[in-house]
Amino acid sequence: MPCAHSQSDSMNSISLVTNTYETIPIFPPPLEALFISRPNRFLVYCRQGEKLVTAHLPNPGRLQELLLPGSHLLIIPERGKHRKNLYTVVAVKKGKQIIMLDTHRVNAVFRVLLEHGRIKTLKGAKILRTEVRHGPNRFDFLLEHNGELLYLEVKSCTLMGEKVAMFPDAITARGTRHLIELSYLKKQGKEVAVIFLVQSTNVQYFMPDYHTDLLFAQTFLALRNQVKFLPIAIHWEKDLSLRLDTKLLSIPWTYLEREIQDRGSYLLVLNLEKEQTLSIGSLGEIIFPEGFYLYVGSAMTHLSKRVERHRRIRKKFHWHIDYLRAVAQLHAILAIRSSDKIECSLAKALSTLSQWSVANFGCSDCSCKSHLFGFRSDPLQIPAFQKLLLYFRIDRFESKRDVKSS
Repeated sequence: MPCAHSQSDSMNSISLVTNTYETIPIFPPPLEALFISRPNRFLVYCRQGEKLVTAHLPNPGRLQELLLPGSHLLIIPERGKHRKNLYTVVAVKKGKQIIMLDTHRVNAVFRVLLEHGRIKTLKGAKILRTEVRHGPNRFDFLLEHNGELLYLEVKSCTLMGEKVAMFPDAITARGTRHLIELSYLKKQGKEVAVIFLVQSTNVQYFMPDYHTDLLFAQTFLALRNQVKFLPIAIHWEKDLSLRLDTKLLSIPWTYLEREIQDRGSYLLVLNLEKEQTLSIGSLGEIIFPEGFYLYVGSAMTHLSKRVERHRRIRKKFHWHIDYLRAVAQLHAILAIRSSDKIECSLAKALSTLSQWSVANFGCSDCSCKSHLFGFRSDPLQIPAFQKLLLYFRIDRFESKRDVKSS
């Protein structure tokens, strides 16, 4: 019978028990709905059959690459005394994969895996308590394992490329505090671990998302010899039953040591609500049509400071983009940290997606035709753009020569 294989590295030499494709129900039978929009972090508008419905989304992540117009959601009816919405979004389809989104059920999933002996390194462990307080923090589980106490935190990972998963997909100061507090417990002689439940078995590697939350990634890397990190890939069937075979993902530590640095490129997304004619330094007067603009920049040192500079409107104008930034609304800034200079490769890729570009804008020090690209609609809602972003942030990893040496 098919079984998942395990991978190991210098820190996580751990294998997982896998048998046949046995499944266990976690959710009631789901309904399918089409995503329309997300007006706030915890509310989704969708179409279920002929009905327009609102649904609660128990997930504070950005989920930008998953919640795109027309995406197929799995929702379940839930009633409660204080509920305003009759449905809860519990998963989204990504191709043939089912990505579970309900963070409220993540601990229940871990409990199932533990009780069925699917995590070999924790075989025989017993749950003593849940929601365990220690100082100002609270951890998901306190286990008894091999006669010792083990403090355990469980995280859900939904951000994935072709072969790599990353966590988090939004800044998590709470997650960083958890890592630091767990390291303090380790110094006191306690055993500590973090399990990342990666919502797909298609991937092979796990990394902290240093593009989105550099501090979390730096903390993750610094504490790798104190906190045991267990990225476990799981699989969901179409009926939202959990397949009990699992896979431990590799963490490429050598690659992370090089890449978790405050350098690289960035994408500045601006929204110009009406047409403007602007004088852009040596380029002279340029007509900017109404729409969204995506600017490609880079900073091979102090990338965070460059990004923060673009957030400010009032500053001395230095780059071409400063003139447009002064009149356009900031929509998003997307960092792409890298030891390689990929600014021009990004510009070339974006030129194939955009509706127009502004000649010679932002590219006086390279041979590109432009580093500013126009879109009639929000590029963050365009699947092709999200695919491009996943490639430069995540999937480029596979092209590195030292992937297998980590």
